[in-house]
Amino acid sequence: MAGHGIPRHVVDKAPSPCYIVDKAALRRNLRLLADVQQRTGCIILLALKGFAMFSVFPEVRKYLPGISASSLNEAQLGHEEFGGLLHVVCPAYHEEEFAALLRYADHIVFNSLSQWGNYRPQVTRTKVKAGLRVNLGYSEIKVDIYNPCGKFSRLGIPLDQLEDADLDGITGLHFHTMCEQNSDTLERTVAVFEEKLGKLIDKMEWVNFGGGHHITRPDYDVERLCRVIEGFRSRHRVEVFLEPGEAIALNTGILVASVLDIVWNGMGIALLDTSAAAHMPDVLEMPYRPVVVDAGQPGDKKHTYRLGGMTCLAGDIIGDYSFDAPLKPGDRLVFLDMAHYTMVKNNTFNGVNLPSIATYEPEADVLEVVRRFAYEDYRNRLS
Repeated sequence: MAGHGIPRHVVDKAPSPCYIVDKAALRRNLRLLADVQQRTGCIILLALKGFAMFSVFPEVRKYLPGISASSLNEAQLGHEEFGGLLHVVCPAYHEEEFAALLRYADHIVFNSLSQWGNYRPQVTRTKVKAGLRVNLGYSEIKVDIYNPCGKFSRLGIPLDQLEDADLDGITGLHFHTMCEQNSDTLERTVAVFEEKLGKLIDKMEWVNFGGGHHITRPDYDVERLCRVIEGFRSRHRVEVFLEPGEAIALNTGILVASVLDIVWNGMGIALLDTSAAAHMPDVLEMPYRPVVVDAGQPGDKKHTYRLGGMTCLAGDIIGDYSFDAPLKPGDRLVFLDMAHYTMVKNNTFNGVNLPSIATYEPEADVLEVVRRFAYEDYRNRLS
């Protein structure tokens, strides 16, 4: 297998570069999430900010009842391609877009009391349920760029601002404090949430635990997650939502890329038809080193190369990897775990074309290329 259950013959016949999502791996994740819902009575939503590959929404709909959107475009995509429940959570709403959001939303979350005050008359004329995002001042995230509860954070209402606030019309609370973390972090976070806002929680109809739950990771403690949700629901009698994005697509997709050239400058450098900057931005933002099939750490194997992207950004470097045999133009490389936060974040910097998007159905051994990109896609982003 080339990776995530996708065989080498599929990699070899795919266009390059190309994201390929293994539908069997996707179903495996979804079945686990569906089991958590059944056991605990919670509702798990797909957060489109992490994974918005709408060609597989018919599969996701079999297991999850709805989506979480962070913009009007995401809300419209969720409404048109997914249906079901639609939560909207956004740092700030644009006045010209708000009426359209209310047509799509079942729940809408406000990031400030001022925005709730501004839009309250519009919301109360609809059946949309309104909630507030709270900033607990507590997070175990170590990387500042991903910490929504860091110093001077713009995300969530500080708890002291809730004192004596008029919350008439608010039916739910939302917190989001996690990033790729296990259920022990959620357990500690929920304890802080209850300690600081217990009386307010009991006045609510629903609570959203946000995203960042790595539920489908192999070492994730699902039993603890179920205990935390069941315990919270028994104490407060509210509906509980979770909105992971990454957990739905974790370890389901690969990025196939090809070597274009090999150059030498103190070490071997392989220039690829993909790009960290354009096709896998989190490699530079996190930063992190993606796993490449059949490759090792520098020096582990006989031949070490720096893998570089095809843009003019000097830092468009994926990382240093070693291989058993020398790389040559035309060789195909497979990057693992490339379904989430890739298609939703990629770009056309330098006019670099976007990777094709494909699915693989192992039961029928069928590769389906669902989207190819061309010049028009680049041009239509500009004016």
